[in-house]
Amino acid sequence: MAQVRTASARGAGHDCDVLVVGGGIVGLSTAYAITRAAPGTRVTVLEKEPGPARHQTGRNSGVIHSGVYYRPGSLKARYAVRGAAEMVKFCAEYGIPHAVTGKLIVATERAELPRLHALVQRARENGIPVRELGAAQIPEHEPEVRGLAAIHVGTTGVCDYVAVARQLAHASGAEIRYGAEVRHVDRRPGLGVAVRTRSGDVLRARVMVNCAGLHCDEIARLTGDDPGMRIVPFRGEYYELARPELVRGLVYPVPDPAFPFLGVHLTRGIDGGVHIGPNAVPALAREGYGWGVVRPRELVGTLAWPGSWRIARRHWRYGAGELRRSLSKAAFTTAVRRLLPAVTEDDLVAAPAGVRAQAVLADGTLVDDFLIREAAHTVHVLNAPSPAATASLPIGREVGRRALAMLEEAVRP
Repeated sequence: MAQVRTASARGAGHDCDVLVVGGGIVGLSTAYAITRAAPGTRVTVLEKEPGPARHQTGRNSGVIHSGVYYRPGSLKARYAVRGAAEMVKFCAEYGIPHAVTGKLIVATERAELPRLHALVQRARENGIPVRELGAAQIPEHEPEVRGLAAIHVGTTGVCDYVAVARQLAHASGAEIRYGAEVRHVDRRPGLGVAVRTRSGDVLRARVMVNCAGLHCDEIARLTGDDPGMRIVPFRGEYYELARPELVRGLVYPVPDPAFPFLGVHLTRGIDGGVHIGPNAVPALAREGYGWGVVRPRELVGTLAWPGSWRIARRHWRYGAGELRRSLSKAAFTTAVRRLLPAVTEDDLVAAPAGVRAQAVLADGTLVDDFLIREAAHTVHVLNAPSPAATASLPIGREVGRRALAMLEEAVRP
């Protein structure tokens, strides 16, 4: 494999063997996987922010997902189940704060009961142990939560993903360059990839890995590849619960299977605080963490993509409800009270929002699985929203495997 090649065998004129674009948890896990699988491989990570994990990785609720929601056999299902166990082990090995708390998925209306039962079946197909609860058993786990029925998923947990990302960066031994925004990519068959950053620095690599998250489709197009999708950003808004004693662990509603969003849920984080959210509303910029953040070029790009309009036409009722909860704290509170009747509007304190990098096809299909594609000298990670943090270690190994196979081919005489 590539690890037995010397630096001279890989060829002079290259600054590194593998260049990873994106310093979120997936990009850093990929760097970590490559250097563990092929010691001596020169890996450089370019991150446009001044530090790691500034976007999707650092702006979520910190949940280690069990994999209960995802289609059996899909990458999400396989990597989340495997990744959850590996993430707990990784955190324990490096002393990163984490806890396996379990969670409840609660049906509050009769129409949700068949969907709840379907989740039980899906969990069993994915090899995840769950326990079904009646209404009277719910308070044994969450005294303030009410519902008609629930399932308890014992393998769900929480951790500090920013700390995980920092440890991956350190343990990888890769060169991490912060403040290095990619502006131009020049790919030449048989030679590799040259990348120019905003500062004018140029780096040459045998193989490039695109883990740019919210900007992954733009990086793919810079490389000369048609990704066949667009990132349509959805903002997820959170509140913090002023009375965290109302919630012991994690409480979720029964999700709508037509959407990749899990609905407004309650998450007791590793710091003991309880986050409520997120909703899902269109963002007016790829890093649009508030209604006041508008980037016209990015917004025009989203509106010009036919899939955006097809989503709007197909799901306008769902979108209208999410928009209402975004604009009205009272409406958001009403949604929370379905699960937690004791909560009041005054209990909700605004918290930082996140943005989900959701891949959308031209026909309006929301890509519901991780999407990894290969091109000459390049591996593109084109859809890696939640549960990508949970699944980051298996994702990194898969992306790293592909990159190393390309590297081996590139240096073969």
